[in-house]
Amino acid sequence: MKAAAQVAAGRPGFGMLLDGKYGREALFEADKLGLWIGRPVEQPGSRPLEFEDGGSLGAKLVEWPLSHTVKCLCFYRPDDPPELKARQERELVRLHDAARRIGRELLIEIVAGKHGTLEETTVADVIARLYGLGIKPDWWKLEAQSPAAWARIDAAIAAGDPLCRGVLVLGLEAPEAELAAAFRDARGSAWVKGFAVGRTIFVEPARRWFAGQGGDEEAVSAMAAAFGRLVEAWERAGRLDRGRGVSGG
Repeated sequence: MKAAAQVAAGRPGFGMLLDGKYGREALFEADKLGLWIGRPVEQPGSRPLEFEDGGSLGAKLVEWPLSHTVKCLCFYRPDDPPELKARQERELVRLHDAARRIGRELLIEIVAGKHGTLEETTVADVIARLYGLGIKPDWWKLEAQSPAAWARIDAAIAAGDPLCRGVLVLGLEAPEAELAAAFRDARGSAWVKGFAVGRTIFVEPARRWFAGQGGDEEAVSAMAAAFGRLVEAWERAGRLDRGRGVSGG
């Protein structure tokens, strides 16, 4: 949180993805700083999708501040087995309905490349399928794509939900140089509004910190430097020149 706040320096368009279990104190601080906040609801790594703590989603989410966006990661591919697809789609419909009933914004993160190759049409087909089920998240969080794939994603969003707020590009622990290239590939998209990157920023500082190779301030400084370089790469890709902001998590 200190590193993110340092880079944001009070500027609009910055935010964090934080959970209420391990990031509770950081959530309070992010609220005070006016950062955009996304909070995960999925059981980490689950496939098929499962939600943390079980029970009623609506009862859980209604306790969250209105300003907190519900974030859900789903490992989903168009060629998944029918039983897997049906189960995951059922859970996503349930989440969408719960978020809408209680007036919370929803961000759906789709990771399709972990369990198969990413083709030009892969993610666009997922988006079109979920729109066909009536699922219309306010935000999408998507893997880096080729310019041709971004064009197909743009078309799917425009056809399915022209009121969508946009897309965040995720990092998946990619090296900074790869992320800079991914930002350039996304520059032609009408819907890409920011990036949400975690492990690229904090993994190496965390390893050093846990190994006793430096204290808190060194870790904060290293994370702030990494996040700052990604913001600069985003700016160089021309995104801010088109009136869009930056978000990191």
